[in-house]
Amino acid sequence: MRGIKKIIVHCAATPSAMDIGAEEIDVWHKQRGFDEIGYHYVIRRCGKLEKGRDIAKAGAHCRGHNFSSVGVCLVGGIDEHGQPCDNFTNQQKRKLQQLLNFLTLTFDEAEVVGHRDVKGVKKACPSFDVRSWYYGD
Repeated sequence: MRGIKKIIVHCAATPSAMDIGAEEIDVWHKQRGFDEIGYHYVIRRCGKLEKGRDIAKAGAHCRGHNFSSVGVCLVGGIDEHGQPCDNFTNQQKRKLQQLLNFLTLTFDEAEVVGHRDVKGVKKACPSFDVRSWYYGD
């Protein structure tokens, strides 16, 4: 198994009215030239967890960190004007909490971060402070 150092939370950069899942993101990523979806997990608006890329494979979600990380994507993250927005549902946040708890037990050296927290990333993704939310800082 890969040496997982980070669990990176992303958003799909979709408005709240757009309910998509791993299947749609897989199509988008293939259109961008990926072999398959870049994320390992996707959490839909209703809180349903969908599997993406096999966890044993390096992701394609954060350049320079794909081999040593797990990518989790929350559907949503922008408002109707395309601006960053923490518009995630309570169901999504509950499922994210459960998933992160499982992943940090599985990969006990892994740190939970938002995509925006990774050095060199100049995005608001996932549109909220994941570290503070998860660790209670």
